[in-house]
Amino acid sequence: MFGAWWKLGMDATLLAMESQQVIGLRLAKLSLGGPAAQIEAQRMVSEKIMAAGEAALLMATGGSTQSMVTGYRRKVRANARRLLQG
Repeated sequence: MFGAWWKLGMDATLLAMESQQVIGLRLAKLSLGGPAAQIEAQRMVSEKIMAAGEAALLMATGGSTQSMVTGYRRKVRANARRLLQG
């Protein structure tokens, strides 16, 4: 039992750190302005709406907190990779 709580805690901590990286990368992109910044701003808002809906559905259907955190981490890491490439 302790192992599951430990994993959740570690994953939540990593999610927080990875999210800060994405926030920094997005702020840098937005500060440059232009069409790329507009696209990023729209993508950011639509991703948040979709993620909130997916999390609500997951919780409503009996999903675990761990599975929700794991899903968020996957999306945050994908955003970090995309933002670091361009």
